[in-house]
Amino acid sequence: MAGTARIIPLTEATEPGFGVYVHWPFCAAKCPYCDFNSHVRHQQVDQDRFVAAFKAEMATTRGMSGPRTVTSIFLGGGTPSLMDPATVDAILQEIARLWHVPDGIEITMEANPSSVEATRFRGYRAAGVNRVSLGVQALNDRDLKWLGRLHDVDDALKAIGLAREIFPRMSFDLIYARPGQTADAWAAELRRAVDLAVDHLSLYQLTIEEGTPFFGLHKAGKIVVPDGEASAALYEATQAITAEIGMPAYEVSNHAIPGAESRHNLTYWRYGDYAGIGPGAHGRLSVGPDKIATATERHPETWLARVEEEGRGFVDCTMLEREEQADELLLMGLRLREGVDLARWQTLSGRELDPEREDFLIQQGFIERLGNSRLRCTPSGMLILDAVVADLAC
Repeated sequence: MAGTARIIPLTEATEPGFGVYVHWPFCAAKCPYCDFNSHVRHQQVDQDRFVAAFKAEMATTRGMSGPRTVTSIFLGGGTPSLMDPATVDAILQEIARLWHVPDGIEITMEANPSSVEATRFRGYRAAGVNRVSLGVQALNDRDLKWLGRLHDVDDALKAIGLAREIFPRMSFDLIYARPGQTADAWAAELRRAVDLAVDHLSLYQLTIEEGTPFFGLHKAGKIVVPDGEASAALYEATQAITAEIGMPAYEVSNHAIPGAESRHNLTYWRYGDYAGIGPGAHGRLSVGPDKIATATERHPETWLARVEEEGRGFVDCTMLEREEQADELLLMGLRLREGVDLARWQTLSGRELDPEREDFLIQQGFIERLGNSRLRCTPSGMLILDAVVADLAC
């Protein structure tokens, strides 16, 4: 799949689109905060065998989705930058064979700074990748070590420089609300990040996820993260600084120069369709008026054997009731600054929002109407997003 110099700009239209997500489940090391489906293998992974399985699962999924025009592709993980460029090329070629892939659509690949090499980056670019998302996570060596990252700040700066040189678009992630982090320290780190960024930043608050090493340490009192008030101050500093420099939040944790929003992630948040390929991948596929939720086997080798035997690694393939779709639409859409399309929600749910609940949340300053057609959370509402969604969905 040949690379193109131009990326189709994001328009003002709010059509969800159709994305393809491919999950590469392997990492060089497992970070202690991570609950993603990632696995460490000390022997070389048979990439050719996995490519063949990806192709088989794509073909099965294409039979479910029918002919579609792809609006974005995302290679996530795990650490996709551990893939050979030839593996990436084979995956992208197969997507283009099965669905219609216009020139210039957004094709994103996640990468870790510790696995970045100029030759590999150029190989990914030649395969068609035109946007890279770097897992930087912190801009000081002490916290990078605490987070279990294999790179240091120098590695991160080198990776950012290469990404800026090779790819038309680049984003990187940072984690804040780390133990002992003050609003002033985070503001200084964030301003440095802004100077390094091109058009997009993903800024996530540290969460202690069950099943991770950090969960046990936190439960034992060996990790103390900022409390609710301190976390709110860090979040508010994030919003203020990014807005000040022209990279406002378009989603709870994502910030971009207008027009440079992640097209693929917008497909999720606008509740569009997406094919989920690979171990632990999830998908949403419309079949007429219905929507199917898919999920695949998480364990890589078990997924591989299942695909080789059955042509797909699905462990779940469920037809969603319209009320379930309405709840998912609300949950995803209220994450966005543009809000949720109320007419679409009403069509799916078969009802209107409870006026008393809506009025209460408006009076409390947690939600607001955008004309008669859209509803969104205010900055204060974003701080308690889960509660707002739960209240509206009742």
